[in-house]
Amino acid sequence: MAIEINGSGLTVEKLVRIARDKEEVKLSEGSIERMKKCRAMLEEKIEAREIMYGVNTGIGEFSEVVLDDDQIRDFQKYLIYNHAAGIGEPAPIEYVRGAMASRVNVLSHGNSGCRPVIAETFIEMLNRGVTPYVCQKGSVGACGDLAPMAQLALVMMGEGQAYYQGELYEGKLAFEKAGIDVPGLEARDGLASINGSNLLTAMSAIMLYDTERWLKQAEIAAAMSLEALKANMGPYTPLLHEIRGFTGAVRCAGHLQKLIEGGDLKEGKVKCRVQDAYSMRSTPQVIGTAFDAVNYAKSQVEVELNGVGDNPVFFPERNLQISGANFQGTPVSLPMDMVGAAVTMVSVMSERRMNRLNNPALSAGLPSFLTRGAGMFSGLMLSQYTADMQIVEQRILSMPASIQSIPAAADQEDFVSMGMNTAIKNFQILDNAYGILGIEYMAAAQALDFREYSFGKGVTRAKEVIREHVDFLDVDRPLYPDHTEMKAVVKSCEILEEVQKVIGNLD
Repeated sequence: MAIEINGSGLTVEKLVRIARDKEEVKLSEGSIERMKKCRAMLEEKIEAREIMYGVNTGIGEFSEVVLDDDQIRDFQKYLIYNHAAGIGEPAPIEYVRGAMASRVNVLSHGNSGCRPVIAETFIEMLNRGVTPYVCQKGSVGACGDLAPMAQLALVMMGEGQAYYQGELYEGKLAFEKAGIDVPGLEARDGLASINGSNLLTAMSAIMLYDTERWLKQAEIAAAMSLEALKANMGPYTPLLHEIRGFTGAVRCAGHLQKLIEGGDLKEGKVKCRVQDAYSMRSTPQVIGTAFDAVNYAKSQVEVELNGVGDNPVFFPERNLQISGANFQGTPVSLPMDMVGAAVTMVSVMSERRMNRLNNPALSAGLPSFLTRGAGMFSGLMLSQYTADMQIVEQRILSMPASIQSIPAAADQEDFVSMGMNTAIKNFQILDNAYGILGIEYMAAAQALDFREYSFGKGVTRAKEVIREHVDFLDVDRPLYPDHTEMKAVVKSCEILEEVQKVIGNLD
């Protein structure tokens, strides 16, 4: 069944299904009626020569310039030409599809003033697989993602470029091959197509979806390391976390207990220390905090996905238009900066557990660097170097972009969100996180192979999956293929899916 776009109910999960899985979408009848009503009001105001920003005035510093009747339509074309000013490599197709779905949901409220055919054409593009070529870089995350969104609007004019069935074509030809009519741009249509933070919001939604799954895998890796290090499991008792009250910590503690269930450590058959290091016993508090950060950011992103991010905004019921700043990306960029930092934080803890597995002074009897031939062989010594390098890069990228405003447009646009920088760097942080966690998985599996007690059902299944991809390190070998393979395994979520088949969902 097609996902209905109607201005509400667009969740992170639904957006991923549209953007990544290419599920069919449809526009609700109510949305079409709302857009028609708003358009009729706009045309009446144009006829009455009411001054409206971006309709019969210039934009930015030129907002005081009033356009005559002959200029109003051509202005939309030149607006798009001027704003199609990005640079560099194209954004992945799933990001652009997400932006189109997000923009249609804005337009479907009936507060943007464009013709319904604009939203209807976006719907056809999504369903028939026409995706504009959009430069990843260029948006400052205020006045919307103007530069990348303008490349979407170019295709609406039969210009620009677009992908269709895996090939890149001129925009008009892509439409012809897909059987879509070029709608062109009339008064207000151009600005209504671009004046929102839809690309950075779509990217944030996709990143949140992937981060939540990565965090669940971080719990699995932690459980493996805890079993290998003979952890005292008292600190993972949910009761301890319930009395403090943080939802994420309670959730994480429960997951860790579930993952080791059925093993000797859970049943008290393994001798352990009275108290372990923070990188072990603080795991629920740290991963739990990251879950809480993701949940908060998700709530903000879903508000943005379902709100009216545009300028000006029209209120047909009141015969009113208001120019403001509902394009501002800060409500998304600030919480998403926090999510990037949270991923880095959890990665740091992962590396610290991996260090304990390697270090014979800390590993509860494991061989140095997890090799039987220490001295002749170095085991996983250099794996830690690789993890450390990626963590330093994550730390550099974790500087918030939302505080990095640089004024533009002759200081008319003198505070911007830089939310696109947040979105781009978050994916770089997460890419490193896949590699770091993959290395902990390797080390934990290696350590568990040295232990002679039984492990929890979830931990056992995770180790089995790892061994399908990476062999036990008996003698030294080049490790870059193993590191790269494990990074891909983490990204694929294969371990998560297989473990959940054994112990149930980690929700």
